[in-house]
Amino acid sequence: MRTLGVEEEMLLVDVRNGRPRSVSGQVLTQAAPAAPADHAGPEGSGGGAQGAVEGEFQQQQIETHTPPVADLDTLRTEVRRWRAEAVAAARRTGSNVAALATSPLPVRPVTSRTRRYLWLEDRYQLTAREHLVCGCHVHVSVESDEEGVAVLDRIRVWLPALLALSANSPFWNGQDSGYASYRSQALAKLPSWGPTDVLGSPAAYHRLVGDMVRSTVILDEGMVYFDARLAKRYPTVEVRAADVCFSVEEAVVVAALCRGLVETAAQEWAAGERAPDVPTQMLRFATWQAGREGLEGRLLDWRTGLPAPCWSVLDGLLDHVGPALEEAGDLVVVKEGLARVREEGNGAIRQRAMFAHTGQLLDVVAESVRETARHDER
Repeated sequence: MRTLGVEEEMLLVDVRNGRPRSVSGQVLTQAAPAAPADHAGPEGSGGGAQGAVEGEFQQQQIETHTPPVADLDTLRTEVRRWRAEAVAAARRTGSNVAALATSPLPVRPVTSRTRRYLWLEDRYQLTAREHLVCGCHVHVSVESDEEGVAVLDRIRVWLPALLALSANSPFWNGQDSGYASYRSQALAKLPSWGPTDVLGSPAAYHRLVGDMVRSTVILDEGMVYFDARLAKRYPTVEVRAADVCFSVEEAVVVAALCRGLVETAAQEWAAGERAPDVPTQMLRFATWQAGREGLEGRLLDWRTGLPAPCWSVLDGLLDHVGPALEEAGDLVVVKEGLARVREEGNGAIRQRAMFAHTGQLLDVVAESVRETARHDER
């Protein structure tokens, strides 16, 4: 059984007006983080064996890490546990936590005062000063770098569908962006973001990453913001395509789908099946389309290169990973979770529904705060 773990970036918001607050340092003191915010290692380390609440690029956000686990019941408990830990720490500072991928209310991001984040702010200037986005990163164990790169080469075609499923950032800085995931648009401004080519071997992967670092466009390997990458400190593939999920259940479904994708890809590689030969530019188009439409429109189906109803693409994803999900005991949870999202909507749909109902972006943030702090089973 492959282990999996989840990292969730979330906003810190004022309890009175819902606007993001630059209090991550205070929150981390209250949460007793496992490591200093200015640690020497790069991002994407996997969060350690015990889980943690840690800092992020902007002072208006924090990141939680679950420990690696083997089953979805335990993962659900750990995601809820670390959300609760972050919420409790934030409340001691007069703040709340909102699992939103961008801020619906006006915000002026404030960069965390660490060496690498200050380097990033100086290097990327306005792009960095405007950058406040929150993602859900899923780590799935692999046996080796060889297996990991084989997995990356084969899951890349499905990652836009995960973005559409998780889309949770329609509003940005006081207005409707017109996108289901505006986070994906913000990330597109970063030079190392996006889908990768089919690389074929660990040597090719590490050569590419080394060339990127030596270019000085990025500082270190942690600034390789691929949709999916090899983690540096742990033997995992880190899938980074998703927005932070509106609810715990959505995060569990996204994580289960990621494990299903990794297991399916590893089996295909072991059987000698070639990775899908889809041009990276078409995957960029598919990612843009997923961020624009989310679950309310059409996605680009990589198998045809043509638009298709979003749920037909997601049904295709479920068919693709179904045997792996069943083998892991995850199939029922995923089917029930997808049915719930189909009925209730994902974060983008729920945010817009709340705004349509009250006309107040504060109510959008308040609903997220309530959902993020939810402790009960749904």
